[in-house]
Amino acid sequence: MTTLDNKTLVIIGASSGIAARIAADATDQGAQVISVGRPEVDLTEEKSVRALAERVGELDYLVTLAADHANGPVTELDRDAVHRAFDAKVIGPILLAKHFADRFRPGGAMLLFSGVAAWRPAPGRAVMAATNAAAATLAEALAVELAPLRVNALSPGIVDSGAWDGPTKEAFFAAVAARNPARRIGTPADIAAAALLALTNPFLTGTTLHVDGGGRLA
Repeated sequence: MTTLDNKTLVIIGASSGIAARIAADATDQGAQVISVGRPEVDLTEEKSVRALAERVGELDYLVTLAADHANGPVTELDRDAVHRAFDAKVIGPILLAKHFADRFRPGGAMLLFSGVAAWRPAPGRAVMAATNAAAATLAEALAVELAPLRVNALSPGIVDSGAWDGPTKEAFFAAVAARNPARRIGTPADIAAAALLALTNPFLTGTTLHVDGGGRLA
């Protein structure tokens, strides 16, 4: 295992929940963290991604958690919403790989975020299933093409990250925990620990880490 001490980590995506926990834990371990939200980079615009790469310069690790959901019945989906979902989860990471690949220091790694919906699809979640599955496959392809740069994916299950807050949260979490083999809901700390493992384990590449409490099997 390598350490995060004096490493540069770029995090693309939300600044709260899981992303915030990854940033905090990495900082605690000595990393220089650059958190990038939508105001700083637009993954739908290649010139925005290129400009970000030029501003960052050399780096060690990159994590992208960007997502733009297009949920709902297939018969009611809006094409532009579907396109934005693929921009965030698939096309955006391809552009990140294109413009950052030559900037990683030796031992560097990328981490893409997939999700349990790819392995446990549900009505109204066809686009989520497709984009998450594509992200996992993309990690494998990039690991081969960009070697020795390591590229992995992480597939969270249901996590108490703030995304599920609302009047039905307690009942929903109880139902998910009851059927999960782990018998609990995930926390941002669970996901952050796996993310940092994927970044720092020098023999881990082309793999999807399932941090879902066994939810894909339930």
